[in-house]
Amino acid sequence: MTPVNHTDVHEFLTLVGLTDNPRLQTPLFVLFLLIYFITLAGNLGMVVLIRSSSQLQSPMYFFLSNLSLLDACYSSVVAPRTLMNLLMEKKTISLAGCAAQLFFFIGFGTTECFLLAAMAYDRYVAICCPLLYPSIMSPRVCILLVTSSYVLGLLHSLVHTDFTFSLPFCQPAKVDHFYCNIVPVLALSCSDTHFNRQLIFGLAGLVEMVTISAILVSYTFILSAVSKISSAKGRHKAFSTCTSHLAGVTIFHGSILALNFRPKASTTLSTDKIFAVFYSLVVPMLNPLIYSLRNREVKNALKEFVMWK
Repeated sequence: MTPVNHTDVHEFLTLVGLTDNPRLQTPLFVLFLLIYFITLAGNLGMVVLIRSSSQLQSPMYFFLSNLSLLDACYSSVVAPRTLMNLLMEKKTISLAGCAAQLFFFIGFGTTECFLLAAMAYDRYVAICCPLLYPSIMSPRVCILLVTSSYVLGLLHSLVHTDFTFSLPFCQPAKVDHFYCNIVPVLALSCSDTHFNRQLIFGLAGLVEMVTISAILVSYTFILSAVSKISSAKGRHKAFSTCTSHLAGVTIFHGSILALNFRPKASTTLSTDKIFAVFYSLVVPMLNPLIYSLRNREVKNALKEFVMWK
């Protein structure tokens, strides 16, 4: 194969990859459309509910509204193109479109890692320093934490996107995935991608290590503080505000760790795509359900909102 400059490559052929059976494309389209609709309705509905309810005007719900908005954007990077490709015979995406999809997918995913860590810090301050909570978690601090999450996430993504799309690619340019995932895109390069792969492992590992460590440290202090509460009812009430966040963290980081750190013997392209479907489409759908069904204040605010309407 003759290497060509990446500016000469105008399109990537993006394969759906989940199945070779054309009869399954319509059922998959219906399934993914339903998941995407629930994701948008749940997350955008959560944003509207939090912004409109006087009960939910606290730092915890400020972070939750930003998480919901982020999940809606995160899912929208992949879902529309996936749905389109399921219906089209020629599954192509421009080079610029592939770069944009890769940039925003990595950027929003990394931003969510930092935002979940910020939410853990918020719970730590609320439980361990309740008297100082209003002054520590001021609106300025909350905005700074959210903004920093986006800046760090998009900077991390910019590094990978720039290093990936500065490589020369070979024809035919076929991405063996249902969206522009960085590893299948690197497989198209005619040059040595060892540095790029080490960069992925190093930076992604650093992000995971920093954010998970921040969450673990926060919950270590939370558990220590909760254990000192004398009454069982008080302990349950204090820790109940953390259960939804813990569930969201476990699902999100669990899927990432399962994808990247499972045994090599079980690493196949098909399993990679199944994991990708889970953390790119299913996880954003689950988050609003987790935070609404397990939160009494959200359920009460929703009842009031429905009655007002």
